[in-house]
Amino acid sequence: MSVDYSKTPLESIYGENCFSESVMKQRLPKSVFKEFKKVQVGEIDLSLDVAEVIASAMKDWAIEKGATHYTHWFQPLTGLTAEKHDSFISPESDGTILMEFSGKELIQGEPDASSFPNGGLRATFEARGYTAWDTGSPAFLKADNTGLTLTIPTAFVSYTGEALDKKTPLLRSMDAISTQAMRILKVLGNTTSKRVMSSVGPEQEYFLIDKEYFQARPDIKLTGRTVFGTMSAKGQEMDDHYFGVIKDRVADFMRDLNTELWKLGISAKTQHNEVAPNQFELAPIYASANVATDANQLTMEMMKKIADKHNLACLLHEKPFAGINGNGKHNNWSIATDDGINLLNPGETPHDNAQFLLFTVATIKAVDVYAPILRASAASPGNDHRLGANEAPPAVISIFLGDQLTNILEKMAAGKPVEALDGKMMEIGATTLPKLPMDMTDRNRTSPFAFTGNKFEFRMVGSTQSVAGPNVVLNTAVASILDEFAERLEKASDVNAEIQKIICETYSAHERVIFNGNGYSGEWLVEAEKRGLPNLTSTVAALPVYIEKSSVELFGKYNVLNKEELESRVDIYLENYSKQINIEAGVALEMANRLIFPVVSEFAASIADTILSIKSVVPTADTAAQESLLDNLNGQMECMLKTGIALGKEIEAALELEDDLLAQAKAYREKVFPAMEDLRVCADALEKITDKQLWPYPSYEDMLFNL
Repeated sequence: MSVDYSKTPLESIYGENCFSESVMKQRLPKSVFKEFKKVQVGEIDLSLDVAEVIASAMKDWAIEKGATHYTHWFQPLTGLTAEKHDSFISPESDGTILMEFSGKELIQGEPDASSFPNGGLRATFEARGYTAWDTGSPAFLKADNTGLTLTIPTAFVSYTGEALDKKTPLLRSMDAISTQAMRILKVLGNTTSKRVMSSVGPEQEYFLIDKEYFQARPDIKLTGRTVFGTMSAKGQEMDDHYFGVIKDRVADFMRDLNTELWKLGISAKTQHNEVAPNQFELAPIYASANVATDANQLTMEMMKKIADKHNLACLLHEKPFAGINGNGKHNNWSIATDDGINLLNPGETPHDNAQFLLFTVATIKAVDVYAPILRASAASPGNDHRLGANEAPPAVISIFLGDQLTNILEKMAAGKPVEALDGKMMEIGATTLPKLPMDMTDRNRTSPFAFTGNKFEFRMVGSTQSVAGPNVVLNTAVASILDEFAERLEKASDVNAEIQKIICETYSAHERVIFNGNGYSGEWLVEAEKRGLPNLTSTVAALPVYIEKSSVELFGKYNVLNKEELESRVDIYLENYSKQINIEAGVALEMANRLIFPVVSEFAASIADTILSIKSVVPTADTAAQESLLDNLNGQMECMLKTGIALGKEIEAALELEDDLLAQAKAYREKVFPAMEDLRVCADALEKITDKQLWPYPSYEDMLFNL
């Protein structure tokens, strides 16, 4: 796995396991490659003849690399990835074989769909599902201990065409925003761009701990987080880990991770220590939303696989450890044309600035109008631990623009003159706008949705989540606003005047969502309520937003998700929420009753024996301190047993609500989860006073400060 880059240049391995555009150029006839590029931008449909040529070239390339099998790789509603492998072999009557891979096999697969979550879209006995090649995301060779497999990114749909995955609605939303954005660009005089792509760069946070500790913690193994554990004497309060020197063991892991990602053509760019002990971050270079989603799913998989080879465990849960920062996945989102124009870049020319302000206010309006859906897209059981805590934005959606851009828009909305940077006065129009610097803002780590120079950073997304869902919402919401703008501009007799009117009216109507201050402060939550901004504090509160009338109309209008597909997702996510909390509660009870109680009982007995031994030798000896410790142990054990019984009853009550998914999820949120916290208080108190040598699982100190 390790590569000596002094002997093997990075350029020679980058993308070696990716059937990239450059590889296709080399291996396909020019006419086929040219036609395929038209397919990718939606100008023509993929013909079977072209697919046959591409499949043959793809097969030859994969076999030359050592592959014997291929798979359609897809992203079901589990949030993970799935694959079924088929070999290239085709037996002949004489006992020999041919290695074959047809255009039909490339375009379409038929995995068994019966056991994937469908939320009522189909009966369990209806097993047929189809995978369809995503021509916009490159195939790649996926390595395991047995060799390489040709892996083809696909969408996954039911027999009747409903989306059973994360990829299908993402591709639909990308079409929606492209269509509406192109209408705007045509009005502005753009005659060269053919398509607009949503561009994403997801920053991935994660923890590393020793694999020995991971194996000794049933809670982390089964749930991804610690349901018990008291913070060590030192946490992150010294801020000495953030951007600190990367330890050798971690550096070795990072080096191997980068190598494997680079081989796949994934542009891992930035790596550093994060705020919490043993927490780290990896950030890639931007890619189109579908490619970035695929790459991020692979990145998470690779992190776990490579960590294991280094005798480490990679923890991606949003809150593996209480008391210190959790993991997020900052979704850096922008929109750009196929010929390289970033529509959220202030730019250096007046024409670029006209585009910038239009697309910026469109995003502002979309985030304000559709804030509840955007919040729902970041909802998950793990993220409920994180949102609103010190390292994460609150559950209230707001936008950070920075003082300079806010000032410009405020003055425009008020009808006041705005000075360009050179001090000259400007008029608002398609050809006269101020030149804005590339970095117009400072960073605001407390904002859920921050403008950061030429993109918006949606900071709410949870570390384990697929970025597909949040980008489906962003793409569709902004597309709907661009649609409104395009209607006005296409009818306008004076386009420049209408641009100015749209910018001013839109900002005035939606400036309530702009907040440049500290999103962590309690004062902001009070202010947000005064402004009428929604505050959906939990996953259970957020998910039903998907099936409200406004959501159904939004996604239906742009053919992203129909009502049935939305309802299915709400059912799936609610059920997943209940199952996850049920697993966590079950693990907590197991650990309390079968690990903690026996150990603490043994320790308490040893204290009692010590007291009796002292008294037997020195009857007048003062054993008040030991007796106080024993009394504390007994009291906390009683607390743990009683809260455990109460938790068990709440679990039983929640399980009885299985016929009403929303009611069951509410029971787990409002009853089971608080009962788990009550149990944790008692168990963690016992950890603080029990002999460390007896404690049945590794402590926070062990896991966070031993690498």
